[in-house]
Order: sequence, then C-alpha cells, then structure tokens
Amino acid sequence: MVADFLTFLTTIDPIGTLTIFVGLTAAASPEQRARIAWRAIGYSAAILVSFILVGQLLLVSIGVPLASFQLAGGIIFFLFGLQMVFGSGAVSADGTREEGRDVAVFPLAVPSIASPGSILAAVVLTDNREYTIAEQTLTTLLLLGVLAITLTALLQASRIYAVLGEAGSSLLVRVMGIVLAAVAVEMILEALREILPTLSGA
Repeated sequence: MVADFLTFLTTIDPIGTLTIFVGLTAAASPEQRARIAWRAIGYSAAILVSFILVGQLLLVSIGVPLASFQLAGGIIFFLFGLQMVFGSGAVSADGTREEGRDVAVFPLAVPSIASPGSILAAVVLTDNREYTIAEQTLTTLLLLGVLAITLTALLQASRIYAVLGEAGSSLLVRVMGIVLAAVAVEMILEALREILPTLSGA
C-alpha cells in the first residue's frame, strides 16, 4: 500500500499542481484562492473516484492508450504555459479567467490533478481481477489522502503571495509559465516516444 500511496503522490504531484495554482490565481484574493482550491479538489475527487468505479470498462470500450491522454495533456499544458508567460487571462472575482473558464475545472482539476497518469493509476490499482473490495477501498482512501495533501498545499498559496508581493508574484507567474511549458514539452516527447518508438531509437 505504500507503493500505491507513492504512485498517487507522484502522478497527482501536489507541488507541480501548486506551481500551476500560483500562476492561475495571481490576481485573486485569499478567499477566492481557497474557493478555487476546494472546488478543484472536489472535481478531481469526483473524476478519479468515478474512474475507480467504471474506469476499466470505459478505457476498454474507447480503446485510448495512456500515451494519447499524455500527449493531449502535454499540448494543453504547453498552450497554458504560453498564456502564463504572456500574461493573458487573469483570474476574475468569481474564480474564472477572462475568457470565462472556471480554472478550478480547467486546468486545475483536469489535466493537472486528475491527470492521465493519476487516472490510469486509479484504474490499474483497483483492478477488479487483482484486488478485493477491501483492498480497493483502502486504495481509494489513499487516493483521498493524497488529494488532502494537495489541498493543504494549495491553501498555502496566499503565504507565498504575502512574501513575494505584487511584482514578485507577476514575475513568478511568468517563470512558472516557462517551467510549465518545458514540462509540457517533456510530456509530449515522452508520449511520442511511446507512440512512435523510432523517436527513442527503438
């Protein structure tokens, strides 16, 4: 079960999610950040638990491999990283971006927290053919524990802003945008190496 916990911790990546959250909520008040954090975790929990319940059937029926999810997520992250670098789409008072998206849904819940990796982990680690109901229940509780850790990290974002100030936060947003874009490129390349083995020298 320690391995399961570490798997969820790695695929959900609370620190990486905090990086995105900091960039998304630079213009939001502490109260708005808290609401966004709670909603993002709530949506993510609903998505991941749903995949635990019906994910095996869904993935088999649509026939989409993890690499395809990862490629799509990488492209989305890259585009969002560019938005952070160039300062487009600030968070408004209701927790949405200027273009009307709810950032708690996109890109926080999906594809950051409920990422292709965490979705696949939720499905694989609760495989009905390999695990009992008790084991699946414990795995679900471990997942919820990692989400609680992620929520705790997100709720500390206001302390980061208090230290950095407005100018520092603006700079951090752009730096994190560059980092996010770089991570996205690696996600895309990793997915392509699996989809097209020739890229990895196979």
